[in-house]
Amino acid sequence: MSQILIIKSTGEKESFESAKLLSSLTKAGANREQAERVLLHIQRELVDGMTTNEIYRHAFDVLRHSAHPVALRYSMKRAISDLGPAGFPFEKFVAEIFRAEGYEALTDQIVQGHCVEHEVDVVAWKGDELVLVEAKFHNESGLKSDLKVALYVRARFDDLRDGVYEYGDKSRKVTSFQLFTNTKFTDHAIRYAECQGLALVGWNYPRKGNLEDLVNEAGLHPLTSLTTLSQMEKKSLLDAGLVLCKHVREHQFDLPNYGIDRAKVKQILEEVDTLCG
Repeated sequence: MSQILIIKSTGEKESFESAKLLSSLTKAGANREQAERVLLHIQRELVDGMTTNEIYRHAFDVLRHSAHPVALRYSMKRAISDLGPAGFPFEKFVAEIFRAEGYEALTDQIVQGHCVEHEVDVVAWKGDELVLVEAKFHNESGLKSDLKVALYVRARFDDLRDGVYEYGDKSRKVTSFQLFTNTKFTDHAIRYAECQGLALVGWNYPRKGNLEDLVNEAGLHPLTSLTTLSQMEKKSLLDAGLVLCKHVREHQFDLPNYGIDRAKVKQILEEVDTLCG
């Protein structure tokens, strides 16, 4: 196939690479036959100037009809973006990631620094560790967390790092300050963070232990992945503080109270089980 230029969510152009598509499909759990079926479909539709969003929609449509669980996992990045437009559900989502790793975690905490109080999105603790997290949410996949964000987080860390804080019935000092985002970081932000010892976690950074890895390893699928829920129903559940597919299962008897038709509940739970097991 001759070189085809596609348009990324940032507006940049790049050559279409079959290997990238196959890799993303494999990460979502597609077997070789399923991945190659999607690739063949995309290659038939591919034209210069096609957007990555159009490629995603074609791939998702093929998977939705032939491998539904894979389709739901393949839509993970977009499902996390759909937690918006406000960042509060993303903060809860990040807290769940820490809980899955054995931490206790609270969101939206006011913490006194040396100079001023700070609103910290997530505070997590385990053993002697105390982690403070800034959760930077973008509801457009092309937006990146840049150097200004990293500088801002580092400045807050400087004001908080020498304090002693009571969490888990124990006095603790901050052991790590982390910046989480659901998209990507600019190269400048990464270089600065590596130089300053600031931990970054984005969709595909670092190479291991990035947001995609953490979500897949812990099975923390956002309820926005579910195709059986309408956008209004998803919003209603998010407003009620539910974030994950497992929360839908845990609150299944409350779903009608959140505006969901009782006749749909069984279908929704079947999809939850398909995705989450």
